[in-house]
Amino acid sequence: MLHRTARVTRPAILALALAGCAATPPALEQERTYRVEWIDERPLLEGSHLTITFGADDRAYGTGGCNHWFAGYGVEGEILRFSQIGSTRKACAPALMEQEARFFQALEHVRRWDLSPLEQLRLWPEQGKPIRLQPEQG
Repeated sequence: MLHRTARVTRPAILALALAGCAATPPALEQERTYRVEWIDERPLLEGSHLTITFGADDRAYGTGGCNHWFAGYGVEGEILRFSQIGSTRKACAPALMEQEARFFQALEHVRRWDLSPLEQLRLWPEQGKPIRLQPEQG
């Protein structure tokens, strides 16, 4: 009878041990600025600087490479959506304006987020490649 109890208990103990080792899923960090490195399958233009900061007030903001931008955002677990994206209206070089337009369009299609094995923040559209970001230092 002792053997039988031991067999029943071992799987239960193993399950509890494994559950205890499971990592808590990361939370999207607020009030931290992330630097965009890739939009879809393309790296950014050399010298351009695009950022996202997720405010604690459910507002996101940053620089689009030319203009400052802002939007509402909602996050629930890994689900992430931006709403009412707006920006200032300064004109810049055509290539920079095209990249900024792609960035804003990509933000509109974001549906979820995760962290890559390299600790990059990735913002995923319903289909296609993610926006990839690194936390800014300092």
